[in-house]
Amino acid sequence: MASVKSVLVTGAAGFIGFHLSQKLLQAGYHVTGLDNLNDYYDQRLKQSRLDILKADKNFSFHSYNLTDGQSINSLFAEYKFQYVVNLAAQAGVRYSLTNPHAYLESNLHGFLNILEACRHNQTQHLVYASSSSVYGANKKMPFSVHHNVDHPISLYAASKKSNELMAHTYSALYNLPTTGLRFFTVYGPYGRPDMALFLFTKAILENKPIDVFNNGKMKRDFTYVDDIVESIVRLVPKPAQPNPDWSGMTPDPATSFAPYRVFNIGNNQPVELLRFIEVIEEKIGRKAIKNFLPLQDGDVPETFADVEDLQREVDFKPDTPIEEGIGKFVDWYIKYYSIKL
Repeated sequence: MASVKSVLVTGAAGFIGFHLSQKLLQAGYHVTGLDNLNDYYDQRLKQSRLDILKADKNFSFHSYNLTDGQSINSLFAEYKFQYVVNLAAQAGVRYSLTNPHAYLESNLHGFLNILEACRHNQTQHLVYASSSSVYGANKKMPFSVHHNVDHPISLYAASKKSNELMAHTYSALYNLPTTGLRFFTVYGPYGRPDMALFLFTKAILENKPIDVFNNGKMKRDFTYVDDIVESIVRLVPKPAQPNPDWSGMTPDPATSFAPYRVFNIGNNQPVELLRFIEVIEEKIGRKAIKNFLPLQDGDVPETFADVEDLQREVDFKPDTPIEEGIGKFVDWYIKYYSIKL
């Protein structure tokens, strides 16, 4: 089945994949969604997202695991995707501390199958999710894609850095245009239940304590999901190009002699964790019961995205304030779970 604007979104039943699929459908693409619907978190939430997507006639869905290379190859052969957005991955820094093998299977083996399928089916552009966690032990702020990122502090971060290296190899060997996106703390409606906003909102509404790590001395570049997907939709039809000024004597990590790019997608406005909690409290109308704890292994105290490259490339910069974004999430949460205040 060929389509003028055919795109594969892996992880389509996931948080970002769901919102991206909606946006691509609105933009006139035929979207094929792929997701293994695993039980990392509540599958009913994934099914709710999927039910919304399936209502659009230009959306089709397949439930495969990325490690199932034969099924992936058959899917590519059938649809001849122009574009691929790979968002499927085993997510979560903290989960990687106790379940390391899950990350190698999904994030490395699975990504290799996507690269191979793109290579053999003349995909015009592969866009894939990396993560702000790749900055690891870096301290220089704001984090720039032109900084070296060779000191990850979680296996999740290491797997995402590995994705960038794998993508570069395929860009160099097979001229496959690849664009890696380092997402910074994404939040919004239909968000993941293991993320801070979801956990905090649920606990506050149930009058239960919330865990506040590093005694609240944390800053995050919280990025609203609509800003994330707007950035992706603008990048999809712009395949990465070689940088004619790239030099192996002074190698730029964000570009290459090959068709390879890396971008940060972040709000460029770090927010203190205690302020983030305060906005949730204001929206709900209740105070949180705070359980202050030390910094967890694998976590970093601050993230801050330099997004100049993104803005220059697609004339867009994420800028949704947390007051607006948190308000929309809480409204969704109360409606979705039929909460009576």
